[in-house]
Amino acid sequence: MERSRRRFLKILGISTLGLGTISSVDLMAMVGTGEPTYNPTPEGLVGKRWALVVDVNKLDEETTQKAIEACHRVHNVPDYDGHEEEIKWIWTDKYEHVFPGQEHAYLAEEIEEKPFLVLCNHCANPPCCRVCPTKATWQREDGIVMMDQHRCIGCRYCMAGCPFGARSFNWRDAKNTYWKENEPPNPTYPVRGKGVVEKCNLCTERLAVGQIPACVEAVKDTKAIVFGDLEDPNSEVRKLLHEHFTIRRKPELGTNPNVYYIV
Repeated sequence: MERSRRRFLKILGISTLGLGTISSVDLMAMVGTGEPTYNPTPEGLVGKRWALVVDVNKLDEETTQKAIEACHRVHNVPDYDGHEEEIKWIWTDKYEHVFPGQEHAYLAEEIEEKPFLVLCNHCANPPCCRVCPTKATWQREDGIVMMDQHRCIGCRYCMAGCPFGARSFNWRDAKNTYWKENEPPNPTYPVRGKGVVEKCNLCTERLAVGQIPACVEAVKDTKAIVFGDLEDPNSEVRKLLHEHFTIRRKPELGTNPNVYYIV
């Protein structure tokens, strides 16, 4: 145990000096903590700027629930009772909360009452990364905004910096509380401890082995959520953005979200 701790601190020191873009997945593999690890394969998906297009017209209660359950199952997100301790990677909300300032008095009731799927927007200009004192949250070259629980000190500056409420704080140690008696649904994904922040990682562990994000996979028959590279003119997301009018959350803030909504 002490040897693993010394090795982790050594690696952390190296990353602080110059390897600021080591992911939590890579770091876990280096430390050798006994937790499951992920190694990229030749089949891994590579992009320059990953994005999601959510077609609200194809979403209903059943479809949104499929996407949420798939995400939370794959990433062992605990389902706590009580709003204050809630952990969420993807969830639903009403139009007026998702797009404040973009609503009007004559908004169609169908749109007003629809469940809008929301998650981390993986902004091109993420304020959460700028405020994190330990670089526990950082941005990959492909635009994905990551969370490294090994570096997180629980200051919650990133939560304050995120204008979309896309992060959750762990008030409990899920491994010793929620998952104490039952095995987590996905034994290959680490369970987070008390005092760290977490959020959607756009399924980087799945991309590394050639799989699309879990939420996209769960509703692929409806194409309610489409994943692709914005920098690829032939990608499906680019085609959808060319063919449909889309909106994004709080565009006036200049964070440049990479999640688009067809309404």
